[in-house]
Amino acid sequence: MAAVVKQRRKYHITAWVIVFLVFLYFILPIAGAAQFSLRERDDTYGLDAYRMIFQTPELAEVLKLTLRLTLISVALSMAIMVPTVTLVHLSAKKYRRLVEFVSIQPLVIPPVVLVLGVVNVMPTNWMGSPDLLAFEYAVLAMPFTFRALDAGLTNLDIKTIVDAARGLGASWFTVLLRIVAPNLKSGIFGAAFLTIALVLGEFTMASLMLWNTFPTWIATVGQSDASLSVALSVASLAFAWVLLVLLSFADRRRKA
Repeated sequence: MAAVVKQRRKYHITAWVIVFLVFLYFILPIAGAAQFSLRERDDTYGLDAYRMIFQTPELAEVLKLTLRLTLISVALSMAIMVPTVTLVHLSAKKYRRLVEFVSIQPLVIPPVVLVLGVVNVMPTNWMGSPDLLAFEYAVLAMPFTFRALDAGLTNLDIKTIVDAARGLGASWFTVLLRIVAPNLKSGIFGAAFLTIALVLGEFTMASLMLWNTFPTWIATVGQSDASLSVALSVASLAFAWVLLVLLSFADRRRKA
């Protein structure tokens, strides 16, 4: 018995050491970036770089475009993946591996190839619209969306719920909107957050499509003012953290 207790104690110590090392791996670069953004030219510390963010004339236009792309990307991703993953769990479980394989292809195919492929198949009148970039983001988010929704549906007896709703006369649209979606809120929140984080951090596609989104704008600002660029990066990271906390809080309130 004493040996088992000792072994468990050793296991817990090892686990906490690993967690601490992972925490340092993520937090040290962020702390270094925050320290750099706060340092001013006379080696003092202040918030001048963060004040300059709100004095930049392009900020409103860049945020408006990024918000538009975020909303369209999340809507497209949910509209495509929620019915697909639900159908896989309901009546096509044998195709789950195939769907998973297809969903991870955006991680394998280079972004340049994805951009060229989407441009070649889309209508010509869409070439000058930023909405085309939202379609590419929805495709790029497929690996994360699939896994978040798949994990959420795995914990549900989705077949019984859907069969009961269909037996009471509900249409498939009603089943997805009023039965599946409320029970899958945790997975939808997770998938939406991952898609938002992707849009806020994706640079290659936006740069190739010549759209001035938030990541490309940060890179452009960095060529003239490094402190402002780092301050923008830290601010966007803080916004993502706050958004994650709000989504987690909303999900916990729903469960309570």
